[in-house]
Order: sequence, then C-alpha cells, then structure tokens
Amino acid sequence: MAFASVVLDIPTRALEGAYDYAVPSELEGEVAVGATVLVDFARRPSVGYVVRVADAPSEGVDPTRIRPVRSVLAAPAFDGPSAELALWMAREYACPPSACVRLFLPPGLDHRLRKGDEGAWELSSRDLGAPDRRWVRLTDAAESFEPAANATRQRRLIEALGRGPVRYSELRAMLADVSQPLTSLAAKGVVEVFEASMDVIEPEGTTLASAAAPAPERLTRGQGRALAAVARAFARGDGSVVLVDGVTGSGKTEVYLEAIEAGLALGKGAIVLVPEISLTPQTVGRFRSRFPGKVAVLHSRLTPAERRQQWELIREGSAQVVVGARSALFSPLPDLGLVVIDEEHEFTYKQEQAPRYHARDVAARLVAQRGATLVLGSATPSLESLERCRAGRWRGAPWERVAMPERPGAGALPEVRIVDLRGRRTQGGMVFTPELASALKEAFERGEKSIVLLNRRGFATFLMCQDCGCVPECPHCSSSLTYHARSRELMCHSCGRIWPVEAYPSPTARCPHCGSRYLQAMGVGTERVEAELASLLSDAPIIRMDADTTRGEGGHQRILERFDATPAAVLVGTQMIAKGLDFPEVTLVGVVNADTSLKLPDFRAAERTYDLLEQVAGRAGRGERPGRVIIQSHWATHPAIASIASHDRDAFVATELEEREEALYPPFARLANVICTGRDERRAMAVMGEVANRLRARAAGKGWQVVGPSACLRSRVKDRFRHHVIVKAPAEASLGPALLEATHGLGGADVSIAIDIDPYDLL
Repeated sequence: MAFASVVLDIPTRALEGAYDYAVPSELEGEVAVGATVLVDFARRPSVGYVVRVADAPSEGVDPTRIRPVRSVLAAPAFDGPSAELALWMAREYACPPSACVRLFLPPGLDHRLRKGDEGAWELSSRDLGAPDRRWVRLTDAAESFEPAANATRQRRLIEALGRGPVRYSELRAMLADVSQPLTSLAAKGVVEVFEASMDVIEPEGTTLASAAAPAPERLTRGQGRALAAVARAFARGDGSVVLVDGVTGSGKTEVYLEAIEAGLALGKGAIVLVPEISLTPQTVGRFRSRFPGKVAVLHSRLTPAERRQQWELIREGSAQVVVGARSALFSPLPDLGLVVIDEEHEFTYKQEQAPRYHARDVAARLVAQRGATLVLGSATPSLESLERCRAGRWRGAPWERVAMPERPGAGALPEVRIVDLRGRRTQGGMVFTPELASALKEAFERGEKSIVLLNRRGFATFLMCQDCGCVPECPHCSSSLTYHARSRELMCHSCGRIWPVEAYPSPTARCPHCGSRYLQAMGVGTERVEAELASLLSDAPIIRMDADTTRGEGGHQRILERFDATPAAVLVGTQMIAKGLDFPEVTLVGVVNADTSLKLPDFRAAERTYDLLEQVAGRAGRGERPGRVIIQSHWATHPAIASIASHDRDAFVATELEEREEALYPPFARLANVICTGRDERRAMAVMGEVANRLRARAAGKGWQVVGPSACLRSRVKDRFRHHVIVKAPAEASLGPALLEATHGLGGADVSIAIDIDPYDLL
C-alpha cells in the first residue's frame, strides 16, 4: 500500500508539517505529489495537498491507525522539489505549511469545499472568465508610419509589436492604458487586432530600427567577466550565486539577456524578478524583443484569467522565460536553468504578510535544489550579499561577486556635489540652495531634463500650532497626520483616514486644541517642492510623481510617458523616481534633503540612504551629455552621503559593517521580530511577556539575545496596540522552530501574533 504525506489547507502555525494518509488501491494512479485531495481531519472533511508519496508511512506512525485519502479533487500542480521547498519555507519562516504550498498552486484556484449534485465533495469552482484570445500586430503600413513627437504611447506600442504579434492582455499589462493609442493606430491602418486560439505566435520580421533591443556589437570588460562567471556557474550546476555588481547604466540587463539566451540554447528556462510592478513593462519590452514568443508575464495587474493563462503557458513549456514581481519565483517552469533578481537590494523582495519570505534567499534554495544558477544584479548590492560573496559560500553554495565599474560607450558617471546645509539659508521658500537653483535654471535653458528627489509625499510633514505647539495626530494610530495642500486635508499614512483642514494663512484655519488660527505647515513635501519649482522656473513643465499622483491603473506609466514626451521637463517625486528610469535627456539630479531617512530608528537607515542616493544619482548623464548631481544635506560628512560624492562605496561599506558587527546586526547576525497586536493593551503586553520568557529559556547557551518586550515605534495602528520582541542570533541559526515553540498556544481571537524572520521593518 502507498502512503501520502498531506499538508492540510488550514492556515494555522499549530499544524507544523504534513500528515500521513493511506492511498486506496483505486486511487493509486491519481494520488501523486502536487495533487489536491479530500481527507478527514478532526472528524471533518478537509482539503489537503500531497507533498510526498511513499511505500511506508513516516517514522513512528502506526500504519494501522492511518485514515485513507477519500478522493482526488484536482490534478497535480507542482512537483517534488517544489513540495520540499514549500515545507522548507514553512520551517524557515515559522508560517503555516499551507500558506507556502499555495504559492505553487494555479492562480484563481478556489480552496473551498462544496457538495456536488450527486452529494460528493468537490472544490467550488470560481468563474475566472474566458481568456482573452485577442492579438495585436503591425501591418505593412507601419514601415512608413512616423508617430508625432509627443505621441509617446503610440511609439511604445509600435516598439512592443516590432518583433511580432503580442496578446492584447499582455500589451495592457505592459503599457497600462493601451486602448487609446491602439484605437488611434488601428484607425490609421498601422496595427490590426485579430483572434487566435494558439498559445504562441512566431515573430514576424520588421524593418523598424526602434522595434528591437539588439545585442551590442561588443561587450564591456565588466560584462564579459560577468557572463564568463555565469557560464562557469551554469556548467557546474551546483546552485551557484553570481552577484553582478555594476554601476548604474553599466549594462546589467544585457548580461541577463545573453545569459538567458545561452541557457535557452541548452533547453533551460529562466525566471526574471523585478522589484516593482511599475518597472515590469520596461523590462518585458526588452525581453520580448530578444525572445519573441517565449516570454510570459506574471504580476498583479493581470486579471485572474490572464494570470491563469500565463501560468498554464509556463507549465506546458510554451513560454521559457518568466518575467514578473516577487511571486513569479514560484511559477511552474520546467527545466529551470537560471533565476535573475534585478535590483536585489530592494526591500520589496521581502514579503510583508505570511509567509514572510525573502525572494533572494528562497531563490538561493530553489537553484540549489534544481541545479540551476542565481544571478543577482544591483548598483548597490545589499550588505548581506556582499558579505556572502566575501565569505565565498553561503549554506553550502558558492557565491561570487563580479564588478562592472564602467558604462558602455562614452557614458561616464555623473559629477556629484554635496551642498552642506548647516548654517546655510536656501532660496525658493527654503527648499533650494543657490547651487541647486542655478543648476535647475541652467538645465532648463539648455533644453535638458532634470529630476528632483524628496523622500516623502504631501505638502508638508505635519501641521503645528504656533501658539500651543499642538500637532494633529490620528486618533486611531500613534502617528502625526500629513498635510496635503492641494486637497486641503490631513491624511494618516498608517490607516489611510482623511480629515479636511485649512492651514495658515487661511482665515478659517483653527488649531483643534486651542483654536488658534496659526496652524502652520511644517517641513517639506513633494507638493511644496512642486510649488517652489513652478515659482523658480515659471515656464518649465513640472511633473510630480508620488503615491498620490500615481493612484489608479497605469498611473506610473502615464506620468513617465508625459515626462518622456515633454522637452526640458522637471520630474519631482519620491523614492519611486530613483530607480529603473532611463531617460538620456536627464542631465541634472537634485536631492532636496538627503539625510531625512538617516534619522529613522532603523539599523538599515544608512544603507537605505546610500542606496537611494546612488540609485537616483545614476539617472543623470545616461545619454551623450554629461550628468550632474547636487545633494543638499545637513549631515554632509556622514559616510552614506560623503561616499556618493567620491563614488567610493567601499568606504561606506567598511564603516557600516564595523558598526553592524559591533551591534550584532545582519549580516553578522540573524534577526526575528515577534509582534503581538490587540485592542486590549494589557492583554497584548501579557502575551508578549510570556513569549519573551519562553524565548529566553530556549536561548540559554545558544548565543542569542532577546530584546524586549516593548511597545513598537508605531505602538497603535487602526485602534490595535502593538508590542514586540526582537531576537538576535548567530547568522547561521535556524530561528523558525524555536519561535514556533515559543508562540505555541498563545494568542487567540483577541490577540494576534506575527512572526517575521529576517525582518526589514522593525517599526
């Protein structure tokens, strides 16, 4: 008789692993790894996922007491290595096994049971809608058609179609608002929409020079070294990791493309991860032009039916290259040879909800299982990755760093100037120093584009009464409210609540505490910078890009297209403008207040500041004209800022690593953050205290440190109080099992416990 290990679809950490069930003889041909089955658990029918099939039950389990699998509800969706990876993630990140298994299931699968017409249990089916079978292609008229200078969307649509037909659904995912330019070009006979039932259409030739991303005539020395390192790792097949450490604009994407091309020639597929969905269209465009008919896209902009369609294309082998956000790592790609994680330092690769995994570390485990290769790329690699490369190995796999210090062709790194704000007065409403103001004027007069970065949104950080000092706070969260001048409202950026308000000099402004009308805006936000830029450059087009202006589908794309099509424009925004943008006309980057993030109570504050400044500085001078960067700072001597000017990252890294090692922070330690939340603060504190006591008992003699319990910095969010314990352990420690034991049986309906291993947010 065969036995199946089944992970129950019950989202609780109390179920730490799989349970054994007997496979009846009539189901032996159907019960396989990856299948969804119906079993009995706690005297109730339950959904489960088969993660192992063997001739004997698990060690110590009496085969005479094992219940049988009742039926098979769905065919296998994943294989043995995927099942092993899911169980590893559950142990590694102290989360329910079912939450990890679900990552590998087809999109849109409904996990609920219902009784069918004949009384048998079955999975309730959810109507995903019919997959969109529309395709779009260029006509012969496209060869002689020239879009207008400001018709950016038309131009990008033509470029996307340049190597062959593309599904309409994928165009919509790549280009966001595609309907208007598509309608316009179709009316002119440049494109046509047709229906096809086949999954992949072979590319067609075109004479449009702009429609492809051809390989360069020759690679830089850095690119050659990187490709050679990837080729060696690929040949070994031992789960090696290659860190491509290339300055901004050094051509890392070309390394990815050529490495994937080599893998495809050997029958191996590739997964490419990007840190944000807003960057996916740019990446997909280049990959589609190089690998037409072979690229699938997976991210949350697609409808459930479209995601399911892409997933099926991947599983059946019709698409060999998968491009997407974090979750694309779990796509069912057969014969995986390469995983690429672009901008590997980005915190968005860390999942914030259970399972709270880090895509970089899960990818390292995945390639080790599959005998594949992991390529990490960044101009500002994480300190964890740099330290693993210095050690040469991590968790048994080789790690290698390859430097790419030069830009292709005549491109050069921009000149960087740090303007010390200490004792200085700024002009333009206390926003711009004379140096930055003059540089902005000069760039505009030359017809060049500029980018101005401010690491926050809103008109001001907060409102303050000049008479009593009151700062309006959210009544539901422990945070001050951000003032937005254009909409005249205060917003809580923790819970999203909004209150209408007037600020001084409006005659209706009133302090909520004392009634004074001198309720003034304090600090600087993107709206404020936008207003001051309009005053400084009265004729310049000012384009703002932050979380407020990019709301809604296609918001990022529309703003970037406008910036691309507008001569001598100035783009002002938050962190989202610091990465992934490639506009050759940008010659100036200005940073209004560089050290804001340095003052956050976060051990990664300096690293994040350095990454942000280095990334945004890399937006300047990517074309033929040289670039300039002007950074305004009250802390100009801080290594994270001073190193930007000298392009000397090693100086910053050495200082930062020394401080991290002394304070026992990553990469020299491993962290865990256990957070307890509840409406009753005393109850939350009591539960957290018990967790801390249990952890201290288990940490004895292991070299662990248990810090707390204490209130979180954001001590209340949405009327729920938050307390936490932080655990510091040796870098090689396995924290998951100990944390599961320490929290077992605690919490409940009134109090919830979250375990975050390798956290990126300790606030």
